[in-house]
Amino acid sequence: MVVCGDDGLAHRLAAELRGIYEEQVTLVVPPAERTVRPPVVGRARAVSAALLDRMVSAAVNRAAGNGTPAAAPSEPAVGQRTLEAVEATEAVLAEAGVERAAALALVYDDDETNIRAALTARRLNPRLRLVLRLYNRRLGQHIEELLDQAAALATGAGPGEAPGDGGPAGDASTTVLSDADTAAPALAATAVVGTSKVVQTDGLLLRAVERLPAAAGEPDPPGLPTLALLSANVNDPAFADGSEASGEQGPLLLPDAATVREAAAAGRRGSLVLEQVAYAAGPALPSGRAVGVVAPLASLLSRRLRWSLAGLVGSVFALAVALWLATGIHPLGALYLTLLDLFSINDPAIGSTTARQILQLLSGLVGLLLLPVLLAAVLEALGTFRGAGALRRPPRGLGGHVVLLGLGKIGTRVLIRLRELNIPVVCVEAGPEARGLAVARRLRVPVVLGDVTQEGVLEAAKIHRAHALLAVTSSDTTNLEAALYARSLRPDLRVVLRLYDDDFATAVYRTLRAAHPQALTRSRSVSHLSAPSFAGAMMGRQVLGAIPVERRVLLFAALRVGEHAQLDGRTIGEAFRPGYWRVLAVYTGEEGQPDKPDLLWDLPDTYVLHSEDRAVLAATRRGLAQLLRRRGRRVPGAQG
Repeated sequence: MVVCGDDGLAHRLAAELRGIYEEQVTLVVPPAERTVRPPVVGRARAVSAALLDRMVSAAVNRAAGNGTPAAAPSEPAVGQRTLEAVEATEAVLAEAGVERAAALALVYDDDETNIRAALTARRLNPRLRLVLRLYNRRLGQHIEELLDQAAALATGAGPGEAPGDGGPAGDASTTVLSDADTAAPALAATAVVGTSKVVQTDGLLLRAVERLPAAAGEPDPPGLPTLALLSANVNDPAFADGSEASGEQGPLLLPDAATVREAAAAGRRGSLVLEQVAYAAGPALPSGRAVGVVAPLASLLSRRLRWSLAGLVGSVFALAVALWLATGIHPLGALYLTLLDLFSINDPAIGSTTARQILQLLSGLVGLLLLPVLLAAVLEALGTFRGAGALRRPPRGLGGHVVLLGLGKIGTRVLIRLRELNIPVVCVEAGPEARGLAVARRLRVPVVLGDVTQEGVLEAAKIHRAHALLAVTSSDTTNLEAALYARSLRPDLRVVLRLYDDDFATAVYRTLRAAHPQALTRSRSVSHLSAPSFAGAMMGRQVLGAIPVERRVLLFAALRVGEHAQLDGRTIGEAFRPGYWRVLAVYTGEEGQPDKPDLLWDLPDTYVLHSEDRAVLAATRRGLAQLLRRRGRRVPGAQG
């Protein structure tokens, strides 16, 4: 496996392939002085004093500004070769062994760099499995089709056929992923419902629900399989959701029924069960050129001006009724004469009755009052049209919304996800040229421009009445400072932080939980949420999503049953391997044909899996590696 990148995702993906899937990895990264510090991607069981001294020395050197990057202390060097190169040129790819590699991941932060390297790699090795990180999804679809077509022509595969034999080593497919799209659903779900344990598949929204130890002894409701048994210290607010205390038993993924019953009898461990949630989509997102130009009629005029116009119209009709009663003329004629008087058209009531003359004077007075109101309405409407493309300000009575800090690559995807769920959002962005401002303007989402570290910015976003704060800027310190300031304004506010370093995220999480035990705090790393999906795609299959279970990850994948002897011809109960994988649902129709029967849910354990079925299963990272293994390793208890 070859991984090329220039940020933390590359390091985390290489560690995922090497440590979980036991693959030989070549990592191509820029020189040390041109790249960021690699993240801590694992945890050693024991850290010696000498290693701790080296960690402290590296931190001191980094703080002194000598440019020496701190290496990941728990990241083993076995099975990895590292090359330093500014870009993945043809010579660099050849040196990395792309011609002999099974898969190549291009996870540079720049789309153009990834596309250029992918075209070169496909020419060097037509049978290479490619995984690209692209932010532009529409361009990604075209690039995926282009590279697949080039591989099919080079390998002699027929139209519509994937080159290679379809096995893990011969699947020359191209998969385009986005770390933003992979992490956005989890981040949005964390801000809304307090958990990122969600996964989507063909319109189904699946949510992992934590059950307390007291309720763990109850039988699982239909459709709620037990995904994991949580740590024994799950009720400790200093260690819940994000850490494992030393000396305590960690989470147990995909346990069997006997283990669940034993844990329920002990009564110390909670459980994680899967729940199918009905997806309630919000209103259709606006689109088209006219969006943001034509404002709703109610927004053209202010509320006070609308009341003024309504009062003047009522006065006109009252004058018309009075003229009708005073003179006895037809009601329409009375209204016509009232309008003539109102607009000061020359028709004086000389020789008429005193009542008619008084009403004419009153009508003229109302006409004088109408003139400035009409002028104000025209000017206000013109200002509304002129400012329709500008950023909106938060309404005065807004409440129960999500304050989204940062409209970069991740923040834009999170904003779209929140609006699809019809959740009110107020964005805070420091730079007026951020890429997400155009999306916020199109969706008519209020935006506050300003530095969140300055006093008054979060107050302008109505943080005191917000439901949650979601800080997803690229700066850890900015996210942390915003969270601490928001907590000072509202101690019970739900806070979700995007933090780069795992150890820093754990320390922040524990401290905030200890300081505010009644408030919900979550810390999330985009690379941590995205790496399993990229690693699964490099193994030749598409991972539907990932659910974090404390500091571990549970993957959801869709696999063709006929390609795996552990699934083919077995019942769902027989195919279940505790600690490795569990079949949740089955696609019985043909792929890509929505008119055929698609996803069958809540299947009994006696259902027999057929070769043409596609199974949606939950798997641990090691279990998925066993299913997609390229070397002959056996799963304990498995046959074939």
